[in-house]
Amino acid sequence: MDIGKRMEQFNIAYLSAMAAQAGLNSSRPDVDDDSVDLQLAAKGWQGGKLRNPTIQLQLKCTAGANVAGEVIKFPLPRKNYDDLRGDDLICPRYLVVMQVPPIEGWIQHHPDHMSLHHTCYWVSIKDHPATDNTTSVTIDVPLSQRLTTETLKALLDKASNGEWA
Repeated sequence: MDIGKRMEQFNIAYLSAMAAQAGLNSSRPDVDDDSVDLQLAAKGWQGGKLRNPTIQLQLKCTAGANVAGEVIKFPLPRKNYDDLRGDDLICPRYLVVMQVPPIEGWIQHHPDHMSLHHTCYWVSIKDHPATDNTTSVTIDVPLSQRLTTETLKALLDKASNGEWA
């Protein structure tokens, strides 16, 4: 398997592990033609006005992130940019960028556990403007927006109130 596919599979596994810990149902579209790699839904979510909130994620993985100050400068393909922006979607969509070390460092095996390494960051580009760029748009992904199990729960809380983060 080429390195791009391996990175994609690791990213899905990483997010699926967090979703399981958070008690969320994860699913993948049979066809990725709408820039949604993973959908997370909560059954019986308490506290919001919507019963079964859902968020959709576009997953990207990079081993050579261009970090400038407090952001990752991520070149997002134009199609993904157009699919993730706008407020005419039924549920919130987020870009998730995973930054990984060299492949040998993705997983560490210990006598009593296994650990997955590195980190994911998220950003909403819902309010970004239309662009004339034809190939990609560089997105600033804040390093302060680390995606964790608690962050996933907070994004579902917002979705349960009909809001986006």
